[in-house]
Amino acid sequence: MSKKIAIDAINLKMEERVAHTEYSMGYHKEYIKKITYLPEEHPEIMRRFYEIWEYDFLWYTDDGIYGNWLERGRATDMGHAIYAKDGSDKREKKESPFKDIFEIWEFDPEKEYGFPDFQLQVKTYEKKFKELSEKFPEQLITGGYYKTIISGLIQAFGWENLLLAASDKNKFEKLIDRFFNYTLFYMKAWSQTSVEFIIQHDDFVWTSGPFISPEFYRKAIIPRYGQLWKVLKSKGKKVLFCSDGDYHIFAKDIIEVGVDGLIFEPVCDFGFMAENFGDTVCLVGSYVDCRDMTFGKWEKVKNDIDRTIKYVEDGKCKGLIFAVGNHIPANVSDEMCDRYINYLKEKWKKV
Repeated sequence: MSKKIAIDAINLKMEERVAHTEYSMGYHKEYIKKITYLPEEHPEIMRRFYEIWEYDFLWYTDDGIYGNWLERGRATDMGHAIYAKDGSDKREKKESPFKDIFEIWEFDPEKEYGFPDFQLQVKTYEKKFKELSEKFPEQLITGGYYKTIISGLIQAFGWENLLLAASDKNKFEKLIDRFFNYTLFYMKAWSQTSVEFIIQHDDFVWTSGPFISPEFYRKAIIPRYGQLWKVLKSKGKKVLFCSDGDYHIFAKDIIEVGVDGLIFEPVCDFGFMAENFGDTVCLVGSYVDCRDMTFGKWEKVKNDIDRTIKYVEDGKCKGLIFAVGNHIPANVSDEMCDRYINYLKEKWKKV
């Protein structure tokens, strides 16, 4: 494991092996205790786990000092389904505070939630980045922002109200612009830190793809990403864009406005992404789908590891950070986790 391996992958010059990360393995508490031989409360347990699983990259975003909008003003709590094995993360949906579509069209996150002092936000980001870098010295630690534009709209209004707001494209774009400007404050703050790599997260599509016309995305959303990234790139940062859902039809557009890497789920066909963009940007993902891992389909998982690695072997993917792109949830068995990581290590050593 080495953050240099991750940096090389982002810079499209893999020389040692394929880089590696995963998401949500922290939910596998008993498995991690078992393979690290450490109690759950041990301060070194996750560092030891990352060493065993050879993580090179840790996905991290931070919405800032005022990141909890439910404490700052009106926002919609859509609840949370059970993801943890013990169900401790379940949260019931609460009624939205927004009753009127006109209320939503006029909403301004800056007026509602406010901004912290800019220099204090910069110092807070820098402190957190240094703490994580010291805690996990062998992994590349990113900066980043989660509630970018559409994700911000979802957090504020919920999906139903968001779709209602999109019924008037002109008013919707004005609303988008206000959330863009809210995001911009935090990207300017990240730009003033020593962080070199930034994740821009925005769940801007559904599993099936766009929820509004592609033309609107290309007019009102994606150019605003480019404006966010100009701020970061002017300070020498590299940017990785992350979204759930199938956004393959926008990958070219996103690259054209300045991104350095794409983080995606298996619903974005890995072969398409590698064939079209593998020599242009770093790809963070794979063919491997957690649903196959959950249902014990080992031959499918094995084949998907092989298919992914072959793009590297054939020179069609110059920068890969291998990951199960839709997380490894707590209901994936210990046996499957072991088979997955052991086979993946065996494969990448041959690249």
